[in-house]
Amino acid sequence: MRYAAGGMSGDELVDTVSFVRDRPTATAAAAARLIAVYPRELSWQVWLAERPIPIGRGPGEGGVQLPHQTVSRSHCTIAWDGAIGCHAVTDNGSHNGTSVDGEAIAAGTPRVLTPGAVVRFGDVFAVYEPMAGVGDDAPVVSTEQLPGASAAMRRARGQVARAAPDPSPVLVIGETGTGKEWVAREIHRLSGRRGPLVALNCAALAPQLVESQLFGHVRGAFTGATSDHVGMFRAADGGTLFLDEIGELPLELQPKLLRELQESRVIPVGATVPIPVDVRVVAATNRELSVEVDAGRFRRDLYARLALWEIAVPPLRDRRADILGWIDRLQAAWCDRRGVAAPPLVFKPEAAERLLLYRWLDNLRGIDRLVHALGGGAERMIELSELPGWLGAEPAAGSSAGMSAAANLAAAAAAVPAPPVVAAKGARRPAPSRDEVVAAYQETGGNVRAMARRFERDRRQIYRWLEAYGLRQPGDGSDDDTT
Repeated sequence: MRYAAGGMSGDELVDTVSFVRDRPTATAAAAARLIAVYPRELSWQVWLAERPIPIGRGPGEGGVQLPHQTVSRSHCTIAWDGAIGCHAVTDNGSHNGTSVDGEAIAAGTPRVLTPGAVVRFGDVFAVYEPMAGVGDDAPVVSTEQLPGASAAMRRARGQVARAAPDPSPVLVIGETGTGKEWVAREIHRLSGRRGPLVALNCAALAPQLVESQLFGHVRGAFTGATSDHVGMFRAADGGTLFLDEIGELPLELQPKLLRELQESRVIPVGATVPIPVDVRVVAATNRELSVEVDAGRFRRDLYARLALWEIAVPPLRDRRADILGWIDRLQAAWCDRRGVAAPPLVFKPEAAERLLLYRWLDNLRGIDRLVHALGGGAERMIELSELPGWLGAEPAAGSSAGMSAAANLAAAAAAVPAPPVVAAKGARRPAPSRDEVVAAYQETGGNVRAMARRFERDRRQIYRWLEAYGLRQPGDGSDDDTT
C-alpha cells in the first residue's frame, strides 16, 4: 500500500460522547482513539482497533457518525495496517477534505497517524492518541487541580493516584511551566497527612542560606542569626515539603538532605543534637537528573532516594487534546484577577489549527501569554491574523509535516506510547554574582528577556535573582502557579 508524504474544555474532563458504545477489543499496539477538540460544542470520540472504521455524517453500517455540517456523508476511513504497526487515515473524496498536522491528503491515499497527530475533517479537529497502557482514569484525583482529557494527563493522574498514599519521596519531572506544583499539591491532598504543605524553591536562595532554610539554625550560628529558626523541614512536620527545582540544590548540601530522607532527623545549623521530623518530601525539577548525575552535579544516591516514585508531567505539545481547554481555564483566571467579565475566547478554524499545532515550548506560560495578548476576551470569532506573531507557523515537534513518505512511516512505526521524559540539558553557565546581575539589569534597562538570553536561564530564574537582590518586588513578573 502506498502512503502519502508530508507532514477541552475548561476545568474538567471533556464529557465526551462515544459513537462506538464500547471499546473494541484490540491488541495493545492497535488500541487508540480520536477525540474531537474543535468546535467546542462537539463532544465526540471514537475508539480504534484493527478493523477499518468509516467516519462521516452518514457513513453507513459499521461506520461512526461525526455530526457536523462541514463533514461529508462518507468523509474518510481510519484503518490499522499490521504490516507497519500503525493507523492511517484515507480521505474518501470528501467535499471539504481531510488533513493531518496541517497538510491536506489526497483522496484515496492513506496517511500514517503518529501519536498526537491533529486530524482535520472539514472544520472539525480531532487528536489521535495511542491508548496502550493508559487504562481508566483515576477518579480520586481532582480534575480541577490536574485537568485534561488527553491520554498523557490520564496517565499522569494514574501515577499520582498510585504514589500519593505511600509515604515515600516523589520526584516530579517536567519542563518549566507544565504544572509540577499542582501535582505536588494533589499528592499532598491525597496523602491524608494532617500537617501543612510547605514549599521551598531551591533556586531562589543564596547557597549560604539554603541549609538554614531547610534545616533551621540556632541563635548565634552565624552573623545575623539573632534568634532560632525552625527551618522548612520542621515547619512541614506531619505534612509535605515541596522542594521545587531540586536540581539547583548545591552539591555540598545534598548529603545532608539524603541523611534526612534516610533518618527522618534534621540538625539545625549551629546545633549538635538531631531533631526528629515526620515529613514527606516531594521534589520537582525541569532537569534530567540522570544527566546531572553523570556530569557529577547531582548525587546518584540522592537521586535514587528521591525517585522512589517518579511522575512525569507531560509538556503541552504532548497533550494537544487539552490545549483549547487550558486557554479557557487561564483566560477565566486572567479575567478573574482583573475583575473583568468576558466570554470564552472563540477561534475560527484556521486560528484553532495554529494553536493546536504550535510547539508551546513555554507550556502553560505560553498560554498565559496568549491570553494576555488577546486581552482576555472577545465578542467575535478570532481570526488567524489576530493571533500574536510569536505563535509563528512552524509545525509541532514530532508532527509528520515535511517528512518524506519513508520517514513518516518510520516515525510512526517507531512511536511507542510511553510516559514523556524531559529533554536532557547540557551544562549551565555558573550563576552570576550580584554585581553581574545588577550590571546586566542596568545595561538592559531591566529587560528580563534580554537578561535571560545573556545568562542562558529562563525568565523565572531572572525574576528570582532580581527579587533576591532587591531589584523587583515579590509578586511582580510572571505567575508562579504554572511551575
